[in-house]
Order: sequence, then structure tokens, then C-alpha cells
Amino acid sequence: MQNLAQRLAERTEEPRGLHLPRPVRLPISAIIAVRNEEKNLCRCLESLNSVGEIYVVDSLSTDSTTEIARSFGAHVVQFRYEGGWPKKRQWALDTLPLNYGWVLLLDADESLTPELVSEIETAIRNPRVNGYYIGLDMYFLRRRLRHCGASFYKLSLFRRGKGHFECRTSDQDTSMCDMEVHEHVMLNGPTATLSERLVHRNVTSLSRYIQKHDEYSNWEARLWSGAKNRSELSPDLFGSQAQRRRWLKQKFFKVPGSSVWLFFYRYVLRLGFLDGAPGLFYC
Repeated sequence: MQNLAQRLAERTEEPRGLHLPRPVRLPISAIIAVRNEEKNLCRCLESLNSVGEIYVVDSLSTDSTTEIARSFGAHVVQFRYEGGWPKKRQWALDTLPLNYGWVLLLDADESLTPELVSEIETAIRNPRVNGYYIGLDMYFLRRRLRHCGASFYKLSLFRRGKGHFECRTSDQDTSMCDMEVHEHVMLNGPTATLSERLVHRNVTSLSRYIQKHDEYSNWEARLWSGAKNRSELSPDLFGSQAQRRRWLKQKFFKVPGSSVWLFFYRYVLRLGFLDGAPGLFYC
């Protein structure tokens, strides 16, 4: 906490963004959905120093999240979820007065590399593409996972007004996540994939990680047992990575002992054992 306080003091002494003009290398609007992310947010915001504007959409954090965000010159907006649809990110896309033609969606534990910044700078000049998938380099328990099947791509960058989140069900209440978890962006128009990747480095405890994913699994089990929504991304073996994963889940969940087979696939066939103890826990 002392180190965090020192960093906040330094940011306060030299404010930026809203206070001092700075060059805009990337004319895009970054949206970061947060709640109690003081341990992760600094790294994320530091990587966005060339972005046109930053919105931090908070859910009434009780730690220093909002103070950190404001110290970097980000706009802080509070979101109060009362169930139903939209959830946090779609609400932000519908509501925020964004000033730029491209939107970048990030989590607080994700950050841009200098190489990715350079690639985005070139990519958004392409008039033939409306959105880009960006891969994630996963760090788990302070180690990068190079195996385990831990390779994810998200449609994180797209033209404003061209992308929206699927609504898998509108029958949601406040006991469920207030943010899109396994709901994906659906895009109007052509997409491409960037070669550089985001860094996904979460520093929360293992117990919190397990608790969070237990909440996610309860949420998804409720979705799979309910009726489909017509605006939902359809499972497709030959579609995007998200569609393929959804198709495989749909089929695989019906197999007896599916969780054991999934562990075997990730830890043995996808060489998760080469990632040491973090790979074992992750699998």
C-alpha cells in the first residue's frame, strides 16, 4: 500500500489527460470496466498514455480504484446494475459521449505493449476493416502460460457504432455478474486479427480467482439451461474462436466426466505440465 500511495502522490504532482494537453498518437476511446482493481489498474493505464481518451466504468469500488483512474486523467463513470440488460460494457457503449471513431475495450488486468500500440496505429487507418481481434498473453500466478490451451482472442478494437455485445439472456438479476463475462462483441462488417498481443496479468489471489470463476460457472450454467436469445452469438465449429468454443461446450457438456476429460486435454495433450505449478492449477 505504501508503494501505491507513492505512485498516487506522483500522479497528483504531475497531472495529465484532463489537466494538461498531450499528443494523441491513437485517436481511440478506451473503456475499462472495473470494480476494486487498485492492484491491476496502474499497469493498464500506464500502457494507454498515447490513447485519445480513457473511460473507467466503475461499480462503486471501495478501494483506491477511482483515485488511481483520476490521477491518470481518466473519466470515471459509476454504473449501478439493477438486473436485466444492458450490462456494464454495453451500457458504456450506449451512453458515454465518446469522441473518437474507434473503441478499445480492456479489462483492468490487461495492458498494451509498445509493439501493439504501433500496430494499432497502423490498423485503424485501414478503411476496409471494422474491427480487430487481439490475442492475450496470459500470466497466471506470476508466470506466463505458454501451453494449457490458454490462447484467447477477443474482438477488443472496433469502429464506434459497428459493434455491440450479444444478449444471451435478459432474465438476469443483481445476483449475477454486472458485466459481460462470456458475452461477446458482435460486429457489422469485416474483421481482421492483429499479430501483437495484449498482456493479461492478474495479481489477485488464487482463492479470489477460484471464487470468481465459480461465479462465472454458475452464471453460465443458468444460461445453458434456459432459452436461447435470438441476438446470441451462434455456436459454429467453423466460425470465430468464440463460436468454436461455444459449439464445443454445447457438445462436450453432454459427455459423462467432461471435466476430467477437459483437464486431461489441457494438462496432457496441450502440454500444460510444461507450465509448472501454475499450469497445474490453471488446468
